[in-house]
Amino acid sequence: MKRGRSSLKTFPSHEGPAKRQKRLATRFPLPPSPDWGNLPHHVVLQIFQHLSLVDRARASSVCWRWNDVFHTPDLWRRFEFELNQPATSYLRSTHPDLIQQIIKKHAQHLQYVSFKVDSCTESAEAACDILSQLVNCTIKTLGLISTARPSFMDVSQAHFVSALTVVFVNSKSLSSIKIDDTPVDDPSLKVLVANNSDTLKLLKMSSCPHVSPAGILCVADQCHGLRELALNYHLLSDELLLALSSEKHVHLEHLRIDVVSENPGQAHFHTIKRSSWDALVRHSPKVNIVMYFFLYEEEFEPFFCEETPVTHLYFGRAVSKEMLGRIGLNCPRLVELVVCANGLKPLDEELIRIGERCKSLTAIGLGECEVTCSGFVEFVKMCGGRLTQLSIMEEVLTPDNSFNMEQIHSEVSKHLGRIWFPDMMPIW
Repeated sequence: MKRGRSSLKTFPSHEGPAKRQKRLATRFPLPPSPDWGNLPHHVVLQIFQHLSLVDRARASSVCWRWNDVFHTPDLWRRFEFELNQPATSYLRSTHPDLIQQIIKKHAQHLQYVSFKVDSCTESAEAACDILSQLVNCTIKTLGLISTARPSFMDVSQAHFVSALTVVFVNSKSLSSIKIDDTPVDDPSLKVLVANNSDTLKLLKMSSCPHVSPAGILCVADQCHGLRELALNYHLLSDELLLALSSEKHVHLEHLRIDVVSENPGQAHFHTIKRSSWDALVRHSPKVNIVMYFFLYEEEFEPFFCEETPVTHLYFGRAVSKEMLGRIGLNCPRLVELVVCANGLKPLDEELIRIGERCKSLTAIGLGECEVTCSGFVEFVKMCGGRLTQLSIMEEVLTPDNSFNMEQIHSEVSKHLGRIWFPDMMPIW
C-alpha cells in the first residue's frame, strides 16, 4: 500500500523572512487597527473623566482631537491645587506650568475648587497668589485645607483677605465655603454676604480668631439659605441661634460647634439660654447639633446645666463623671457619644442613665474609661438593637461576679441581635 501524500503544501526552505511575511499576510489578513483618533468626542470625554490629571495630560498628546477634548470645560469644573514644598514635604505638588495654564485658559470654567497646602507658609502664600488671579471665575465650592499645621494663619492677614475677597466678589454664586484655621475677618464676611447671600448654603469656619460674634451674625441675618454651619463656641450666641430660627431662614440641617481650650483656666465660656436652643429646634426640628470638646475638667462648668438639644458629642480630653451625669439628664436628643478618657471610677450609673433617658442614642465609643461588665450589659440591654455602633476598648470593661471577659461578648451579642466583640488595643 502506498503511503498517502500529505495535504499540506510545502514551501522552499530558502524562502526569506520578508517574502514569507508578505505571503502570510496575503493568506491570513489581520483586522484593521482601530483609529483611536476618530473616536466620538463624548466617548473620549467619558474616558478622560476617569483618568488622573497626569494620565489625562499624557493622553492629550496622542492626537489633536484628544488634545481638544483635554481642554473641554467640563473637565476643568473641579480642580484641587496641591501646594507643597519639596524640601519639607513628601506629598506631590501641582506643577507651576499647569497652574498658569489653568489660570489663563480655564479660570472661567472652575466651579469646585480646593487648595491643599502643607505646613510651610510659602505654600499658603502660593494659594493666596492663585486666588487673587481668579478674577473671571464662577466658583460654587471653595475649600482651603491645611494638611498639617494651619499654615494660612502665618500668611499676612491683608494678603489673605485681599485674595479671598477677589473670589467673593467675582464668583457671585458661592454655595459652599470651608475656611477653617484662616485669618478671615468680619469685613471679608460682609463682602461674602454682599455678593453671595442668595446662594450660600454651607459655611465652615472653625478656628478663625479674627471673626467676631457680630461678623457671623451678619452672615446668619442675610444668608437665609444657609443649611450647614461650623464655628467655634466663642462665636455662638443667643442672637445667632435666634437669627437661624427666623421665619425667613430655611431649616438648618447641621450645626457644628468646636469648644476648645489651649491653656487651662485662661478661657471663659459663656452660657447659651435654653430658650434660644428651643427656638432653633422648633424652627429646625431635624437639625444635627454636633459639639467637639477639647477642655480641661474644670472648664466644663457652664455646659449642660439645662436641657441642651445636642445630637452628637465628642470629648477629646478627660471628662468628669459629673459631666456625663448631666448629659444623661439634659441631652434627650443625643444620638452619638464618644468619650476618649474619664478616669478610674466606674461609669455604670452615668452610662445606664444615658441609655435610659437618651432614647435616640444609636452610637457610643469609650476609650480610657472604666465600666463593670454587669453595668455595661445593663446598658446594652436597655438600648437593645438600636445601638448600631458600639466601640468599647477591652481595657474599659472590668470583670465582676456576674460576667467575666469570656462571657461578655456572648451576653452583649444576645441583646444587640448581632455578633459583638470589644475592641482590642493593637500590639506592635
